[in-house]
This record gives sequence, structure tokens and C-alpha cells, in this order.
Amino acid sequence: MQPKNFHSVHQSLLLWYEKNGRHDLPWRNASDVYHVYLSEVMLQQTQVRRVLEEYYFPFLERFPTLEVLASAPLEDVFALWSGLGYYRRAKNLYESAKLCGGVLPCDVAQLLRLRGVGRYTAHAVCSFGYGDAVGVVDTNIARVLRRYFGLKEAKEAQLWEAAELFLNRTSPTHHNLSLMDLGSLVCLPKAPLCHACPLETSCRAVKEIEAYTQTQKKNYSEKNLFFGMCVDGTKVAMCHSDGGMYKDMLTLPPLQERACREEALVGSFRHSVTKYRLHIYLYRVAIHELGEVVWVDASDFASLGVSSMTKKALRLYADTMKKEKRCTKHF
Repeated sequence: MQPKNFHSVHQSLLLWYEKNGRHDLPWRNASDVYHVYLSEVMLQQTQVRRVLEEYYFPFLERFPTLEVLASAPLEDVFALWSGLGYYRRAKNLYESAKLCGGVLPCDVAQLLRLRGVGRYTAHAVCSFGYGDAVGVVDTNIARVLRRYFGLKEAKEAQLWEAAELFLNRTSPTHHNLSLMDLGSLVCLPKAPLCHACPLETSCRAVKEIEAYTQTQKKNYSEKNLFFGMCVDGTKVAMCHSDGGMYKDMLTLPPLQERACREEALVGSFRHSVTKYRLHIYLYRVAIHELGEVVWVDASDFASLGVSSMTKKALRLYADTMKKEKRCTKHF
């Protein structure tokens, strides 16, 4: 790709953003770069509306600064993250807060040293939080760049090169935000609204857009998981996960399939997470069948950091017990 004069294209893009951009998103109007950083971590693999309506404000209310976050128990962080998924993000955010000493690094190289911060997040924090003239490439921006420059088979490195080449260094923050919104609102994966795009007249893909709208089918791995349910009054036996996607979180005790008795089966359900399609089996077990456990009162689950998978399992148990007319009102 050769540099060329993008001045008129940049102006058209900024005018479009001024009229159509998502200016009401709170992290775009934040003066604290921590708010920007938090939003970027939460938005990884998660829809904007869900973050905005359910998680962003409660998290900031409980952890208004990096210092408060760093001094809190990890269990409290998980509790505010409960249901959002990808819990490693929460732990990385927490550990990074402990490393920062209250202030986020202000350059890409230093940000990349933080747990869970990759190239996109580092560049996004520098662009949206500090106003630096750096290119940003997320899924939406990558799609815009791929089509605009005709890079149908482009690798990641080429897209980052295109982002730097195309960058409006006079208004880098608004430029990157405009590309992000353009990909989210107009340059859609399957049915792009080319007639509404400010880049239409110079976009290389516009005349063969069908070649750029073929999406690859995502492949998922099937996996069976087995958990035990041991109840004593209103208390449930739980354990701290020591690995996997729920590391350090409270979960129901895992079981080996060979140790599961068919007559003890409570029920099963399906659950999707990251690249997995999970089939969860829940069994009644006695305490002597388990290792070390933590007894948790059922009334505390709403405020604890447990995964949506664990919550589904608890609801399954409650529903089953109600059918058997043995369930208390605590679940």
C-alpha cells in the first residue's frame, strides 16, 4: 500500500461521525482513562448494550478508581462480573490494577506489560483515553479497512499497517471511533449499507461487495462436564476452581464421569461459552464423596462471583426439587 492524500475522505468520515456516531456511550465522554480501560476490557466478546445496561455503572460504583479496585478482594470483583462471562478478564483487570499504582501507563509498550492487554486494548486506551495518534484495529475496523483497501485476504499485520496509513493524525481519536461505528452501524458483515457510507466513492470493495460478505462458519468443540450437588439445609457445597475458564471462582464440585451414578442424576442442560458447547450433568452427592468444600448459603449466591453456568445448575436443582416437592424457597 502506498501513502496517498486522504484529506477529503477523512473529512467525510468525521462529518458522518458527527451526525451518526454513538456519542452517548459514557466511556467516550469519560475524563478518567481508567473508565476507558474498563470499558475496553468489558467489551471484549460482549455486546455494548449488555455492558452498558448491566455491568459498567455498577462496577464503577463499587470500584471507582484503580486504587479501590486493587485493594478489594478478588471475590468482590468476580461478584460484580458474575454473568458477564470470560472471567479471566476480571482477574487480569484486577491484577493489572495492583501493578499500576493508581495510574495507567500512557504508552503502548508499557500497557502491553499488563495482564490481559493485547495490541488492540493498548492502542485503544492510548487513542481513546490519551488522544494519541495511533491506529486501532478491532473486528469492526478490520472489516472497514479490508473492504476500503481491497484487502480481502489480508493478515492481521496488513490491517494494522492499513490503520496506520489511513490514520487521521489531526483527529486520531474521532477517526478511530468513526471507523469503529462505521463498521458497527453501516459496514455490516453480511448486508453492508454501502449507500449510507461516507467511504463509498473510494472503497475498492463496493463493486464486488459479495466477495467481502462471506463469513466463515464458527466451529465449536463439544465437551461434557459433571458436577455434584450437596445440600445441607440452606447451604450448598462449593469449591474454588483451580484451573480452566473459571479459575479462582466458586463452582459446584466437579466430578469424574466414572464416579457418577445414573440414579443420582438431577438433570442436564447445555451451555455455550467461548469456543465450547458444553453439556452439563448435575448429580446429587453426599459430602463424603467430595474433597475440600466451602459451604455457601443459598441466599448469598446473588452477591457472589459465580458463573452463569453455575447459576443455571442451581436453577436446575431448584426446579427439580420443586417438582419433587422437596425444595425450600432459598434457591
